[in-house]
Amino acid sequence: MLKEIQDELINYFKIKNEVIEFVNEVEKEITPKFSTINQIKTFNQYKVLYAMQKMKLRSSDFGWNTGYGYGDISREKVENIYAEVFKAESALVRPSIASGTHAISLVFSGILKPGDELLYITGSPYDTMLKVIGVKGDEPGNLIENGILYNQVDLTKGHIDITKTLDSINDKTRIIAVQRSTGYSDRNAISIKEMEEVFSIIREKHDNVILFVDNCYGEFTQMKEPIEVGADIIAGSLIKNPGGGLAVSGGYIAGEKQYIDRISNRLTAPGLGKDCGLTFGTNRITLQGLFMAPNIVAEALKGAILMGASYYRLGFEITPSIEDERSDIVQAIRFEDPVKVIEFCKGIQQSGAVDSYVTPEAWDMPGYEDKVIMASAGFIEGSSIEISADAPMRDPYYVYYQGGINYEQCKLGVMKTLNNLINKNLVNLN
Repeated sequence: MLKEIQDELINYFKIKNEVIEFVNEVEKEITPKFSTINQIKTFNQYKVLYAMQKMKLRSSDFGWNTGYGYGDISREKVENIYAEVFKAESALVRPSIASGTHAISLVFSGILKPGDELLYITGSPYDTMLKVIGVKGDEPGNLIENGILYNQVDLTKGHIDITKTLDSINDKTRIIAVQRSTGYSDRNAISIKEMEEVFSIIREKHDNVILFVDNCYGEFTQMKEPIEVGADIIAGSLIKNPGGGLAVSGGYIAGEKQYIDRISNRLTAPGLGKDCGLTFGTNRITLQGLFMAPNIVAEALKGAILMGASYYRLGFEITPSIEDERSDIVQAIRFEDPVKVIEFCKGIQQSGAVDSYVTPEAWDMPGYEDKVIMASAGFIEGSSIEISADAPMRDPYYVYYQGGINYEQCKLGVMKTLNNLINKNLVNLN
């Protein structure tokens, strides 16, 4: 490292010299792993570029109108590009989809009818989905209240239990759901290879079920996406991977046209479907974010590896391991101490360009059972492709780190978190 950079870190960011040297040592060990990430980035970058060229994206597509949005030609262009990128028949990409949870909820409420069963085969889903389904809480309009049946198959050693899955499928099973990302758990993300194997076995025996993947945090981490290996429909958030840190809001759903049509009617109204709904001039920034996404996801993956490797060297349990194939951008670290979680999140917040002076505190976030502490120092509120971390304040006190628009900021995040922990005598680098 250049002396000028080291001096900058010490003088501007108050990083201890021992922390800088420690992280630089770890970085030297993991840099060879970046080669595979760069290859995936290159493949996905060309894929996105080709989709935009194929759909003849033009500067005039960035205009917008008002009212019902019937003449919003650029909205259709955005959705066609998304469909091409994710190898889907159709797509729904709207700023009116508030979050990934909203997108997933639209899939379930748009397709499932009373008496149908939703079967999660990756264990208990993310906290916010439990209230959507009705497993926890008693929110009006949840799926169970509306007559939807729910069942789940727990993972076995972090992998989908195909035997129990096949035993659980019955005549009422309509949607089989896979949560790709780790969520608030201690497992690896579900890989594309595993999805392909599981979907193939399910299809041999049950060709009438709908295979759905919650794709949040997983986009562009591998060369293929779930639809390419047998999924019927996927959903995610634009302020995660595919928004590239630029999309101001929104979510996407992609898959078979028959399902997208039903979901569109749920989003707007039967008879209106995809033909209505203003995009409020967001189409240019949404597509620009998509264009940047493969590179930004690669930067986030490199940062996650550096973060994981640094804490693993200090004896902390991490998920995924440094050697594991990555299918999402999340790096989980087990602290077993709420004070360490808080100091870690403070360090991530201090690494941001926005609100870096703010101190994150645990609070009762909507949709969560436990208090959650969240460090979010991005230009877009809640953006988790920008540098961020969150943790439910419960045993064994895992923190979930993700994002980073560029690797340099990720590296600063590693150093700031370690610096905080050292200053509180919570870790020792020796």
